[in-house]
Amino acid sequence: MKAQLLVPAAGIGTRLGAEVPKALTEIEGKPLLVRTLERAAIPECLSPAVITIPPESREAFDAALRAWFPAHAYHLAAGGRERQHSVANGLVALDADTEIVIIHDAARPFVPVEAVRASVEAAIAYGAATVAIPVTDTILEGDDAAFLERTPERRKLWACQTPQTFRVTVIREAHARAARDDMLLTDDASLVRAYGGKVKLVLGSPLNFKITTPADLQLARLIIREGLT
Repeated sequence: MKAQLLVPAAGIGTRLGAEVPKALTEIEGKPLLVRTLERAAIPECLSPAVITIPPESREAFDAALRAWFPAHAYHLAAGGRERQHSVANGLVALDADTEIVIIHDAARPFVPVEAVRASVEAAIAYGAATVAIPVTDTILEGDDAAFLERTPERRKLWACQTPQTFRVTVIREAHARAARDDMLLTDDASLVRAYGGKVKLVLGSPLNFKITTPADLQLARLIIREGLT
């Protein structure tokens, strides 16, 4: 089945304190987006990746991609107000014959290649999949006044990561229904599940963290310098 990568990269990096769009922040000499594409754009994705970006930064993204991937083509689509809107825009930009879409955060540059492939296989088999890892900490649910209300059973808890991979028909239908219902969620797997779909959990890695804060950025630099991934 034809697979295509969709990378939401429209974040401006407010919490990161970056002077450029978050995905163009350099980590040890390479833009964050470039490092992510080097891992997530598996050879099985024969079509150009779709990357959603801040509309005002198109020239900067185009220049970075041409500099690092001169032999590859990419579709740049305008990002939206929220991540969900950006993904919806990216889904519109997929090739007409794409059957599987791999949605991966631009800010996760250390995703294991085997997890990407496993997510594709799971999406083909079940329609929807997300990379995730079992939690190791005890998770506490508090009330509005910050008092402990409930302690969920840890063995059933997973921390969500990306990629989240889908049959295109499945994720497009979920986004269409969410738009009609004015439903806004933080990830696409939860959107599919909200409308009754089954989502297979695929094992990820603790290193597949999302770079959000300056501390995350420093950790990413250390990982690269020490060759830990």
